[in-house]
Parts: sequence; C-alpha cells; structure tokens
Amino acid sequence: MFQRRVRKSPLLTAFSILELIFHATVRNVRKNHGNAVIGLVLNILQTVMLVAVFFLLFQILGMRSNAIRGDYLLYVMSGIYMFMTHIKALGAVAGCDGPTSPMMKHAPMNTFVAISAAALASLYTQVLSAAVVLYVYHAAFVPISFHDPVGVMGMMLLSWGSGAAIGTILLAAKPWQPDAVAIIAQLYQRANMIASGKMFVANSMPTSMLAMFDWNPLFHTIDQGRGYIFLNYNPHYSSWSYALKVTLVCLLIGLMAEFFTRKHASLSWGAKS
Repeated sequence: MFQRRVRKSPLLTAFSILELIFHATVRNVRKNHGNAVIGLVLNILQTVMLVAVFFLLFQILGMRSNAIRGDYLLYVMSGIYMFMTHIKALGAVAGCDGPTSPMMKHAPMNTFVAISAAALASLYTQVLSAAVVLYVYHAAFVPISFHDPVGVMGMMLLSWGSGAAIGTILLAAKPWQPDAVAIIAQLYQRANMIASGKMFVANSMPTSMLAMFDWNPLFHTIDQGRGYIFLNYNPHYSSWSYALKVTLVCLLIGLMAEFFTRKHASLSWGAKS
C-alpha cells in the first residue's frame, strides 16, 4: 500500500520493457502446447502437409510449367512459408490479450507488450520451422542455395511485419465487434490462399489478372522473395517498397485505433452491457 517509488532512467526502463517482452514471448510460444518442442514439431508437420498438398495440386492441375526454372519444391515452399508467416502473425496479434484482458490488470503489462510478444512468438516459430524443414531437405534430398539469402530473409520479415500490422487493426476493432472481426480475419486468411499469388508467377500473369492481386502486400513479398531465391527470375510487376509502405500505414492505423480502444474500452463496454 505504502511504497516508495523509484524513478528509473530511460535506459533502465527500456531494458525492463524488453525483459517483459521476452518473458511474454516465451509464454506465447508455450501457450499452444506445454512442451515447446512438441509445439514446434506440430507446426512443422502443418507446414509440411500444406507443402505436400500444394505440390500435388500443382501436379494434378498441370501448373508445373508456370514455375520458375530451378528447384520446383523450393518454388512451392517459398510461397508457402511466406504465406504461413503472414497469416500466423496476423492471427497471433489479432488474438492476443486486449485492453480488457485480465493480464492487463498487472501493472507492468500493457497492450504494446502483448502485441510485440505475440508477433515475436509467431516469427520465432515460423522461422525455426522453415529452417528445420529446409535443412532436412538440403541434407537428405537435394542441396539447395539462395541467390540472395539476405533479400530472402528481408521478404520473410516483411511478410511477417505486414501480417502483424494488419492484425493490430483487427485487435483494435475486436472489442467493439468481436464476432464480425473474427469472421473478417478468417475470410482474409482463407482468401490469401489464392490472393497471395503463391501459385503464380507475376511475370507470367496477364495485366487483367494482375490487377486482382497487386493490392495485396503478401503478393509482392512472395514474388520479390522468389526473385531473391532464384537466379533466373527477375520480378518486374511487384515491389517490396509497396509492401513496406502498406505495413507502415497499417501499423500506424492499428496503433492509433488500439490507443483509442484502450481509452474508451470501459466506457463503451459499460454502455453495451
């Protein structure tokens, strides 16, 4: 009750927030399964099954001719991994603790920490899963190499960042209309099975069809990522800068909306109940 407040320096405050984000990230990683290793294995199996399904789908529909010259399975995995990173980040951030969560009753905890932890936990899981699968494929089946590994990682991070930014907007809107936001999130994730363009190469698409995909930042990161992976592909109809601009705008809108929701949560919930 009677406590003497000690003023912290800005540097010490920053370290305290980073430590809190670290512990919240660990909690998020272990949240889906008590054993972190089993949780990672389940995520790897989910990704491998998705790769296998799309590999067979491409074979059955005869879409292999549309692929880039190079390792065909790597072409499939390049789209799947960026797609999974994007939608997992969106789902993790949209589903994290909001302003009315019991976790927010603890003094050091706030929504910024919750958003950061959820996004980082998703990134950790997806990057580790991709690294394990690619290493097994490289060591046991076919040696693989990336034309520009730094660029590939950059597009992976941009896919993650755009998903987290859009998830922030959904998180801010969720307390007002939770059912509608849940439906919108599911529709967006399902629509990206096609709208992400992971089954197509932008250079080979007609202009009329290209207009249906180029609004999506994930379409740009996947296409640019394939340009960094394959030496024989140079993307002309996509831009990583567009994806970055959309990410920054969505993040700004999401943080502003979340601030507004946090300030009015108790008042609006009291009016609705």
